[in-house]
Amino acid sequence: MTATKIPAACAPWVRTRLRTAPGVSVALALLVFLTAFLAAAFPRAVDAYETKALRHDIGSASPARSVLEVSTPPPSLGLPREAREKALREEFLADSYRSLVKVLPEPVRADVPRSSFGVHTTKPVVADEPWLPRPNALPPQFRYAAPSALAEHGELSAGRWPETHGEVTLDTREVEAAVTEETARELGMKPGSTIEVPTQNGKPLTVRVTGVVTPLRPESGYWSVDPLYRAPSLVPDPGSSDPVFYWAATLLLAPDSGPALLATTGEPELYWRLAPDASGLTSADAPALRTAVTSLKSGPELLKVRDLVSPTTTVSTGLDAVLDTYTAVRTAISPVVTVAAVGIGAVAAVVLLMTGGLIGARRHGELALLRSRGGSLAGIGGRLLAETAVAVVPAAALGLLVAVLLIGEARWWPAAVGAASVAALVCLVLPLRTTLNHRRPLLHGARDDVVDARPSRRRTVVELTLLVLAAGAVAALRRRGTGADSAGDPLISAAPVLVGLIAALVLVRLYPLPLRLASRSVARLRGAVGFLALARAGRASASGMLPLLALLVALTTAAFGGSVLAGIADARDDAALRAVGADARISGEGAPTPLTDALVRKVRAVDGVREAQPVRVEYGVALDPVTGSMADAKRATLLGVDPEPYARLARESGLPSVPAGQLKAAGGKGTVLPALASPSVAERLGGGAHTVRWPGGEIQVEVVAVRARTSAVDSPDFLVVDASGLPVSDPTTLLVGGASPDAKALRAAAAETGPGFTVRLRSEERATLVDSPLQSGAGQIYTAAVAAGAGYALLAVLLSLLQSAPERTTLLARLRTMGLTTRQGRRLLAYEAMPQALLAAAGGLLVGWATIALLAPGVDLAALALTGGGTAAQGSATLRTDAVSLVLPALGVVLLTATVAGVQAWWASRQGSIKELRAGDTR
Repeated sequence: MTATKIPAACAPWVRTRLRTAPGVSVALALLVFLTAFLAAAFPRAVDAYETKALRHDIGSASPARSVLEVSTPPPSLGLPREAREKALREEFLADSYRSLVKVLPEPVRADVPRSSFGVHTTKPVVADEPWLPRPNALPPQFRYAAPSALAEHGELSAGRWPETHGEVTLDTREVEAAVTEETARELGMKPGSTIEVPTQNGKPLTVRVTGVVTPLRPESGYWSVDPLYRAPSLVPDPGSSDPVFYWAATLLLAPDSGPALLATTGEPELYWRLAPDASGLTSADAPALRTAVTSLKSGPELLKVRDLVSPTTTVSTGLDAVLDTYTAVRTAISPVVTVAAVGIGAVAAVVLLMTGGLIGARRHGELALLRSRGGSLAGIGGRLLAETAVAVVPAAALGLLVAVLLIGEARWWPAAVGAASVAALVCLVLPLRTTLNHRRPLLHGARDDVVDARPSRRRTVVELTLLVLAAGAVAALRRRGTGADSAGDPLISAAPVLVGLIAALVLVRLYPLPLRLASRSVARLRGAVGFLALARAGRASASGMLPLLALLVALTTAAFGGSVLAGIADARDDAALRAVGADARISGEGAPTPLTDALVRKVRAVDGVREAQPVRVEYGVALDPVTGSMADAKRATLLGVDPEPYARLARESGLPSVPAGQLKAAGGKGTVLPALASPSVAERLGGGAHTVRWPGGEIQVEVVAVRARTSAVDSPDFLVVDASGLPVSDPTTLLVGGASPDAKALRAAAAETGPGFTVRLRSEERATLVDSPLQSGAGQIYTAAVAAGAGYALLAVLLSLLQSAPERTTLLARLRTMGLTTRQGRRLLAYEAMPQALLAAAGGLLVGWATIALLAPGVDLAALALTGGGTAAQGSATLRTDAVSLVLPALGVVLLTATVAGVQAWWASRQGSIKELRAGDTR
């Protein structure tokens, strides 16, 4: 009888490990989840705000720029009359419209509810009715249009909708029309009014107004592509030498009245206005959209349109210019955003490497035992890979899922690549790094202390190579900047990381020197705590300097990101101040209007107003040139001010100082006035007295001070003089200073004074600089970069302290048996951890400051800060050091280190010492 072979009991390795140390697996999975989420969220966030910006730019562009207008003249006179009339009927226009919508190339799509078609005249026709208004004795000129779906785009406010009675042909002599409320009000029209339109055969066409219409969406392309559809306009007469005007307007005929326009002298034209639908566009569609629009205007797609409509069809649009502006801004912003992404990616990679090193160090004895008992490197690596993948892959997948759910409207594959890269890095690095440490048996030998370590030649070569790369990156960034030319250059994007890496390597080499000096000094003191702490700090492994690298790169990234945000805020504040000149500004609209004393008193009584300084502003002042004739005189802006209050206002507003004493006029009117000038005006005038002229008079000035800018003037050419010396010194502008002046009260005071005054606030001007989704999205990316950099820095501190926690606990247990008190234990652990923490904090401060100083000349923040801000967006945007983002993370590192050391000492004092005192057990 053969005995049945019983298999040996063998528990699965992965399940056993997960049950034995679940905390390690959970902590690793949590770290991978957060890192994978960030890696997946970054490309999706960039895609999301770029997509939002594309839709915003197309949707917010005026219909006159964004609408695709397909137009063609009517059929030629050689065709039969019936064919010509049929081409202008609504049925033919609607069929062509549906065909055009279908033939549009991808990704161009038409927004059908906002699109329209019809027939309109292109040449204005003079109306001689005596009841029509004539502003300068010139009769009005009308255009006539038969647009589609008039009742869907307007609301009838008087009369009835225009209709067609029977079939409209070339011989029709009366048609009905509607006008908008504004046209009816300005031109005195009402239901029943008639206009006689001359025709080619001499018999006039009567257009009878039957209704008054209120546009439902005046800003839509139906009413805004041709503004005369919505409202009349006073147009200057091009044939007159005097500035005379006449009224121009459009009358809206019944939809099927187009054939009647063939008989008029207005040169009718067929049109189809296709509003673009941006709701389905993404940032990835921008290049294809630009190509399609170009092809529609002058390319193969235009030939398809002509095949559908007529050989003389043209397509016009400004959508390509809108796309060019979007692409230029995105190209300028992308390199700056990439710098933040590379920095956070490098910090995350270093922290993951630290995590792998911590796990490998904790299991060093276990794996050495397996290796000594015949375990192969492949077998050990495979088991480590399996147990790592069980925790890492689901965590990375969950991070990807959360990023996809939280951030919509973006491509999924870049996010998947980011999350997969995190999972692959952890799954490969942890087994490889841990396994390669056991290639050969490890014997206890000499310690690898940081104070005694001597760098090898191989390490020196690697460090020199990195130094060359960092120098090249900084030089390239300073020379080429972060503009479009540097887009996609990984060396430039990695410049802050490389600077932090080089600084870390330098600090590692310098670290032993202060430790040796401090140890010698402390050794002569009576207490043992300081000496033991520094001895312990010096016995740290020379190869375990990843925490310092992680801290320096993280602190550098946080400081760089904070400086970018601070530079953006400063640039916007400066641009708003440059545009307004103070916290608020009240001036006449158009021609300068003198201010009243009552207005000045009312403004000074408004809540929040600290200073109200009236000044006189004269534009277009002619400067007497040093050489040449007066025809060659340069123009500048002249300010007449009260020197002392004006200097105080400039100082409080943060503008360059004004030398009030030098500007004070020595005599009365007619004397040479000392002047503060801009650099260009000072160079133009030179030394001595010079004459400046304007329609209100002339004065003699002598330049006594030069400033690059001053309050109330955004022009680079200006002069500031004492108002008491001007021929006419009545103020025309009121500059208001105050932290938060009441805008409503200021406008009320200006309105009470007269209708010609406008109020501009610095805060409102600044708000116009943040309306672009590209700007706000990139700003949010940098805010997240600062937070992530600070978070990873603190995590690096925790991992570094956790790696040596068991050894410190054992040390405390042994020293307590020798009489070490709890208070001394806390001091010992704090002193031991402080050298590296202080080194990292001080190094982070120094490296962050140096990185910003080195890279500032090459970092262009203008696209991030000022694009789309109108006249205010003419200043510069430079990178500057932000003290908060530079100091706060560094202080957090020191405080966290001290807190963790204190908590560990307190916890160790409450535990028993039997486990830690067992011989040979260092776990």
